[in-house]
Amino acid sequence: MPAEIQTLGSLLRTWRERTDPKDAGVTGGGRRRAKGLRREELATLAGVSADYVVRLEQGRFRTPSAQVVAALARALRLSGSETDLLFRAANHLPPGPSTVAVEVPPAARRVVSRMSGQPLAVYTADWTLLYANRMMCALFDLPSPAEAVGENLVVRTFVDEVSSKIATPKGGNEVFERALVADLRLSATELGEDPVFQSLVTTVRDKSPRFAALWDEGRAAPHSAMVKTVHNSVVGDLTIDCDTLMVTGSNVRIILCSAAPGPDSEKLEALRARVLASAA
Repeated sequence: MPAEIQTLGSLLRTWRERTDPKDAGVTGGGRRRAKGLRREELATLAGVSADYVVRLEQGRFRTPSAQVVAALARALRLSGSETDLLFRAANHLPPGPSTVAVEVPPAARRVVSRMSGQPLAVYTADWTLLYANRMMCALFDLPSPAEAVGENLVVRTFVDEVSSKIATPKGGNEVFERALVADLRLSATELGEDPVFQSLVTTVRDKSPRFAALWDEGRAAPHSAMVKTVHNSVVGDLTIDCDTLMVTGSNVRIILCSAAPGPDSEKLEALRARVLASAA
């Protein structure tokens, strides 16, 4: 492999041009003169500006933050080895056992692809969204799957204060907030030295006194099953079970939602029919 392909800019350009827009969740966009993602599309998926992507590819900026590198790796659907290479090209240590995993392992991908009928999402250990299917987006009034990727649940909960408007956990929002922070605290035992993880905790602590108070309590526990009443704009309120499935060999987790037989499952089925109709 020529040496120039190992630079950050050339790697980004090569991987952007090989990425199928449909695989990245990008639809439409009109007639394309070239294969792959456009710079504007990659920028949107990674949560940066198009000009920023241009400067990276042209080598005018070579030191993006680890958080940006992770977002670019997710947007480009890079493999583990490719993600490592991208991190090293940007002068960062690649993700490992003590860093936040930024890809869905192949076995988990197969599971996810077979469960498209149920609301499902995949999160990193710091609760950044790696993947959400259309049912999950419809249930929680999220943007399209492509637009939702990269959003952080901790930020949405404590900084944007959006989560409490779309779902109320059984026992009140405090139950969910405590569970979320306790899980993040547990992850800190393994990921506390990861700059991406550190940046998230520091940023949210500075912006949310509520998060800071819960963090300082020091409670650590894995996030488990939770019952929520979702305030859905299409089918109205419905009560669902949200289960957390940990992926073996990785620190990503799958969130799977379901409803018990009865009125709530009927509402979920009505939402599923609407999602299928919109995709037809």
